[in-house]
Order: sequence, then C-alpha cells, then structure tokens
Amino acid sequence: MSLVGPRPLLERYTDYYTDEERLRLEVRPGITGWAQVNGRNTVSWDSRLGMDTWYVRNRSFTLDVRILARTVVDAARGSGVVVDPESVMQNLDDERSLPRGST
Repeated sequence: MSLVGPRPLLERYTDYYTDEERLRLEVRPGITGWAQVNGRNTVSWDSRLGMDTWYVRNRSFTLDVRILARTVVDAARGSGVVVDPESVMQNLDDERSLPRGST
C-alpha cells in the first residue's frame, strides 16, 4: 500500500469496472487519493472511479503533495466524513447490476 493512490475497494467490485476503470489496478492503492479529496463518498461511483483513473494517468510527486496537503486540511476540518456510506450511495456491485436508469 502507498500513502497516495486510489483507495482500495472490495475485491468483489472488480468485475463491475469498465476497461478504463481497471487502470486503477495498475498502481498501488493508497491511504488517501484524488477521489478522497474531491468528494469521497458523496460523489457517484462513475465520478469516483473516473477520478481514480485520472489520477493514474496524471500522477506525479507534485500531485501527491497536493493530495496530502488537502487530506490534512480535510481531516482537520472533518469535512467529507460519512459515518454510514451506504446511507448516501449504493455498493458498486448493487448499483451496476441494475439496468441503467433504474437507480
């Protein structure tokens, strides 16, 4: 595991990734990441996984430093904390097993 990178998700979600989203598997998972400082559990799965693939394509030392700084600020403020993630979003396998537009 790395300090910065896409947060690890449940292994059962892997079958539900698009080919593009599978890029997130090419880097070490991180304790914090681009999706965590840009909405965490308050954004859709499509957006969250899109941010993960954006990070993989654009990762750099400078970006990692920016993510770490934002993580410290967000943690100090307590922003983006969701005690029960299922109260604001479905599990990825549940969401993507439904026909599009049924949510």
